[in-house]
Amino acid sequence: MGIRLWRWLAPVFVAALGAGVGLAFVVGMAVRPDPLPIDRTPVPLAAHQPCRDVQAYFDTDEQMRRAAASFHDDPDARLVFVETKRESFLSLRDGFKDHPEILNGLGGEESSPAVVTVVPPPATDLVAYTARLKTRFPDAQEVYSLDVNAFNEKFGKPRDAPTCPRAGEY
Repeated sequence: MGIRLWRWLAPVFVAALGAGVGLAFVVGMAVRPDPLPIDRTPVPLAAHQPCRDVQAYFDTDEQMRRAAASFHDDPDARLVFVETKRESFLSLRDGFKDHPEILNGLGGEESSPAVVTVVPPPATDLVAYTARLKTRFPDAQEVYSLDVNAFNEKFGKPRDAPTCPRAGEY
């Protein structure tokens, strides 16, 4: 009697196990977020507002352009934005237009940096990536990361502040 029961239960058990694995796969596929687009071609920062990125500041536009071009094969770079010294100055000027006392201390276009901004994939460790880029670009004035969500978790999110989306830019 035990062998007959096993002959009947074994296929039922295998079918149930297969159905469970199949269901887990389907649920996993439904829950997985869509892949984010990757475009390492440097584009102007002007129309973008990154909120999880690494920025490298350079003395000249030429240094910035060389650095930006080097991200072509970097798997930790998903999007690459550039800002010339002039664009950087104009952005600062527009950002502080209501504070002339700050504008007076900024100097002119010559003192503004040329900037490369890299938005990495969501799982990238920003601290480690920033350290690698500091080593990779020793001629950079500064290399630092910005993670709005991590900042808000540590210091408290302002009531009306948006959460940085998975894509790393608003």
